[in-house]
Amino acid sequence: MSEASASRRPDPAFWRGRRVFLTGHTGFKGGWLALALARLGAEVTGFALAPETEPNLFTVADVASGCRSLIGDIRDRAALEAALVEARPEVVLHLAAQPIVRRARLEPVETFATNVMGTVHLLDALRRAETVRAVVAVTSDKVYDNVEWAWPYRETDRLGGKEAYGASKAAAEIAVECWRQAFLAEKGIAAATVRAGNIIGGGDWAEDRLVPDAMRAFARGGSVTLRNPRAIRPWQHVLEPVGAYLMLAEDLVQRPAEAPKAINFGPTAADARTVREIVDRLAALWGISPGWVQDDGHHPYEARHLTLDSSLAAAKLGWSPTWTLDEALARTVGWYRAYYAGADMRARTLEEIEEHIGV
Repeated sequence: MSEASASRRPDPAFWRGRRVFLTGHTGFKGGWLALALARLGAEVTGFALAPETEPNLFTVADVASGCRSLIGDIRDRAALEAALVEARPEVVLHLAAQPIVRRARLEPVETFATNVMGTVHLLDALRRAETVRAVVAVTSDKVYDNVEWAWPYRETDRLGGKEAYGASKAAAEIAVECWRQAFLAEKGIAAATVRAGNIIGGGDWAEDRLVPDAMRAFARGGSVTLRNPRAIRPWQHVLEPVGAYLMLAEDLVQRPAEAPKAINFGPTAADARTVREIVDRLAALWGISPGWVQDDGHHPYEARHLTLDSSLAAAKLGWSPTWTLDEALARTVGWYRAYYAGADMRARTLEEIEEHIGV
């Protein structure tokens, strides 16, 4: 494995003993974030639906042992507000969402209800939470009006959405900006949105997502079916945005006037690769061939080219990716192989967190 880069890392002194309210802690990225916060010494209250898959990271890595875990739905406004007020957090990290693009096409109303109105419920509850100082709302790299150009998208580019998932996340961005200016600023609550996507790493078993689909297929000795092998995406290990969210929250609390209000976290340009390249590398690491077959059926719209410009994150937060794509892929395959071999996956996951954040 390569050595860590010189990128800034989360500050353990900031997080030790700090009360955090985390939505979506039972999910893939939320589980990694909950474990990272616990490792940093934060007092975490998680609020989310029960895990949707079996297996799932929440159970496999025993996420609940490091936080106060509440099972609830962000569409339930009263339950969400009661949990938030009781937790008395200083920092709110909002990850709960309907995150699957193709499910959004099948369930657009439900997706908007969760991704937009769920976010609005949380934002409005903050108006009655007396202790909150900062909120980080996680959206997606798909919030941009994708015109299929070759350049990375910047935070000043137009938001949009040609499919329900991206549109719902763009709408959530607008809601955060509205509440930030109209309601939260007067209460001294700093709010920001974060845009990252195509996250890989161990513990993701979601349906219709590239790496989980590949890991399931390879574990059975088969190949994964690809809809659009030439599509280009900004691939990165889950701990890259996890660390970035924490650093942004630190700045929102300590330097609210200077902290960005919307920011991209993506890999270097060299690590924006096609779907085909990613699966070929995963298959080689697993030791299986062929790794994929083409699905020639009709499929709904998906962007062919999507990359992010993260220069604002470098300039404002001192953030840059720690692990290369090669290392991220190797760690991802290694995590799943360890799981299927019966390893202690909480220990394995915490070990990667400790290596990445340096504590």
